[in-house]
Amino acid sequence: MKGTIAVEEAIIDQAGVEAHSFAQFQNLMRPGSNPTTGLSAHEKRLLDIHGERLKSMDEHGVEYMLLSLTSPGAQGEADAEKAKDVARIANDYLAGEVKKNPQRFGALAALSMHNAKDAAEELRRAVTELGMFGGLVNDFQSKGADAEEKVYFDMPDYDPFWQTVEELDVPIYFHPRYAIPQDLKAGTKYGDRKHLLGAGVQFHLDLSWHLYAICSSGIFDRFPKVQIVAGHLGEGVPFNLWRASHWINHPFKRGSRPMKEDYSYYWRHNVNITTSGNYNTRGLKFCIEEIGLDRCLYAIDTPYETVEEGQNWWKSVDFPEDQKDAVARKNAVRLFKLPLEE
Repeated sequence: MKGTIAVEEAIIDQAGVEAHSFAQFQNLMRPGSNPTTGLSAHEKRLLDIHGERLKSMDEHGVEYMLLSLTSPGAQGEADAEKAKDVARIANDYLAGEVKKNPQRFGALAALSMHNAKDAAEELRRAVTELGMFGGLVNDFQSKGADAEEKVYFDMPDYDPFWQTVEELDVPIYFHPRYAIPQDLKAGTKYGDRKHLLGAGVQFHLDLSWHLYAICSSGIFDRFPKVQIVAGHLGEGVPFNLWRASHWINHPFKRGSRPMKEDYSYYWRHNVNITTSGNYNTRGLKFCIEEIGLDRCLYAIDTPYETVEEGQNWWKSVDFPEDQKDAVARKNAVRLFKLPLEE
């Protein structure tokens, strides 16, 4: 079977269900619903790998999925030791599930990002011992006694992590997460406008900031082989690259900016995008023109989106066959070094 390869597909382990009930997100995902009962069906979809998920893959032509721990994962755990446990337990579980059917599934590692050392060690273990093909982080790392701190990964303290990423030669996928409770209080921008939360608006607004921070930090100058991935057509960034680069290239910016090149350069050399949950054919065409065909990959975003919907859209895309082959599978095989034929 030579079908599509979907690279942003979420799961959860039983330990994750028990430790981080989806009740905390219930009213954000579905306002007015019962937070004590509402997401059990969603939890079942996340827990399912070899049942309905695989059946749907067979039915609609998905050859392979890269699975990853759903958001917020270890980034939602403010205690450093507990976050390490969240990542380790999830990775051990997911590696075991992949071994049951490695022809159809692979995995990206969950990582605690409380510090570079923990992140680098778990990534190395996941890649070299568990056979994973990269890592996934859910925007910022929660930290502090009340989980009120947000830690971003563009700071110099994280250079040892990025050095390990470059050494292992595996991509890091940047995924969004819901706003923390402190940002939902009355008087805050989301607290008074909860309808903006989630995938439609908040996710790409928040994560795009982190992506700009990563690109402008000098990380890609110090570690030029590092590759990152941004879903949902790059969280909207490709559509702003001209303007962002235009302003960062102004003479009054050039002397003080922390990076050598502009944003467009890094998005054409170090950043890859996927179609997860953003089935916009014209948008994908623009991204191909803006950052290059070889940087655009297919993803569905299961189980938040359905395999059927993603595949029906993909079958309707009117690209030349060589472009469709590149986005649907060849680019993923090359970037993640998957054990599949291009």
